[in-house]
Amino acid sequence: MDKEKQVLEVDEVSIRFSGDSGDGMQLSGTLFSDASALFGNGVSTFPDYPSEIRAPQGTIGGVSGFQLQIGSKKVYTPGDYCDVLVAMNPAALKANAKWLKTGATVIADSDTFNEKGLQRAKYKTNDPIAELKLEDYNVIFAPITTLTKESLKETELDNKSILRSKNMFALGMAYYLFDRPLNFTEHFFEVKFKNRPRIVEANKKVLRDGYNYAGNIHAIPSTYKVPTSNSIKKGRYRNVNGNTATAWGLIAAAEKANLPLFCGSYPITPATDILIELAKRKDLGVKTLQAEDEIAGICTSIGASFAGNFAVTTTSGPGLSLKSEAIGLAVMTELPLVIVNVQRGGPSTGLPTKTEQSDLFQALYGRNGECPLVVVAASTPSNCFDWAFEASKISLEHMTPAILLTDGYIANGTEPWLIPSMKDFPEIKPPIVPDGTTDYLPYERDPERLARRWAIPGQVGLEHRLGGLEKDFLKGSVSHDPLNHQKMVDVRAAKVEKVKDFIPEQELVGDNEGDLLVVSWGGTFGHTFSAVQELRKEGKKISLCHIHYINPLPKNINEIFSKFKKIVVCELNLGQMADYLRMKHSDFKYLQYNKVQGLPFTIAELKDNFNQILEGK
Repeated sequence: MDKEKQVLEVDEVSIRFSGDSGDGMQLSGTLFSDASALFGNGVSTFPDYPSEIRAPQGTIGGVSGFQLQIGSKKVYTPGDYCDVLVAMNPAALKANAKWLKTGATVIADSDTFNEKGLQRAKYKTNDPIAELKLEDYNVIFAPITTLTKESLKETELDNKSILRSKNMFALGMAYYLFDRPLNFTEHFFEVKFKNRPRIVEANKKVLRDGYNYAGNIHAIPSTYKVPTSNSIKKGRYRNVNGNTATAWGLIAAAEKANLPLFCGSYPITPATDILIELAKRKDLGVKTLQAEDEIAGICTSIGASFAGNFAVTTTSGPGLSLKSEAIGLAVMTELPLVIVNVQRGGPSTGLPTKTEQSDLFQALYGRNGECPLVVVAASTPSNCFDWAFEASKISLEHMTPAILLTDGYIANGTEPWLIPSMKDFPEIKPPIVPDGTTDYLPYERDPERLARRWAIPGQVGLEHRLGGLEKDFLKGSVSHDPLNHQKMVDVRAAKVEKVKDFIPEQELVGDNEGDLLVVSWGGTFGHTFSAVQELRKEGKKISLCHIHYINPLPKNINEIFSKFKKIVVCELNLGQMADYLRMKHSDFKYLQYNKVQGLPFTIAELKDNFNQILEGK
């Protein structure tokens, strides 16, 4: 007699879709997360792409994954380990077995677990379950490929198109397992393929057949129910990734500054989608140029800034290296310019589809000469909007280039975003010289911000020279005077330092004093926040200082640090923020917890490290 199916009600649960890069795992994960967000759950996602464009089929190097966590309230990470793994081939199972929770459920396509598939994934035996020590897990081998062919055999789809639909069969099984509604995804088919009704019906059928198959077999002992919560703020939401949110934040800033937005960029993983998103917005007056290389991209943006546009350029670590000389030109000319750097694994080409935080020193110091600029960092997919807006506001009002640091984890990850109202955002007031001004000096400064005024070409009587050579302190003409150079170097540094008078003080998660202060920045927020909150619930005297304003740092950093017995800096590099803090705030001893694996932290490893520090180990 079969055991009665159990319905497990849980607050949080994680699922990982995994298969070849052509198996549609990113789409399956995206549709699952969208359906869950629309259902009312908190969602956090982590797409994990292979670095090779097209690795050999069925190999470990070609495995593409998408993990997400859904919760009854807001969730901050996609989960350390997954409760359910959908593995479309032996390589996917082998690559992800280490990310399974004890006793987790695995749904595997049995049609791919043949001798050829096992050999490609380099199994040593013909028994993957025993080899991977999964005997105590609930492994469900389902003939997904065969069942997909059977589901669509009476359609007019060709065999290739039918095989490409097996991800929808697997998604239907996952929807049953997690009690997800099908209507959101069916609506997606109707919109996506509105001019191809046969494709719509085929996708709907295979999705439903996967759902029904999961309900009819007796191998699934339990399903998960994740209730929605009334604690989620009411409003209009959409699922958004960091790159899209960044693009929209830049557009919002242009609107609030009443300036046209120009983006000159060169495609580079994982930043390209910002350029793509901006290129869609011609209806909002956005101008984009896909340049022939990184240097041309930023130089066109500097030219656009000189011409009176709000100018941005987007890139990742290798591209930021190429842009460094031109960034120096923007610093010298004191023109507003936002440089978005979506960090990835390095050096050189490194790990282009993996996440890292190793560009901090490059952002702070990666230029010749004394060349200071503003550096800020976003921390979640949705707040990329806010930090793109803030970087833009600082750049425009203080007449300085500003670097916005995001990273591959939050750029590609998604979460529900409460769509804001533009009336809630402040006006941006760049210091543009009014027409008719007769006393204009190009480098005369506002005493409050030390920012020079911005004269736009075409304004009669405001003609002036700009270039890469050192400027006269007031007139802007070329100057080789040693004392003038000293004054200009000093004032450019002081201008950036002045920004701290216009930013809020640093806030903490937790108490203002205690045994341990965790310091983090950028996309590590979700994991450090979750680890600190869990330890606080256990009674530990631990707090979190997550830094967004990096250069300059907020005024009260020293005061915060002085009230904790120990400080540990957590970052996905070998300790760049820790070293920066040692330079800026040298009165304190900084412990470090670092990881450079192309992966985000896990909450478990952070908690283990924090406990060891608290216990004096």
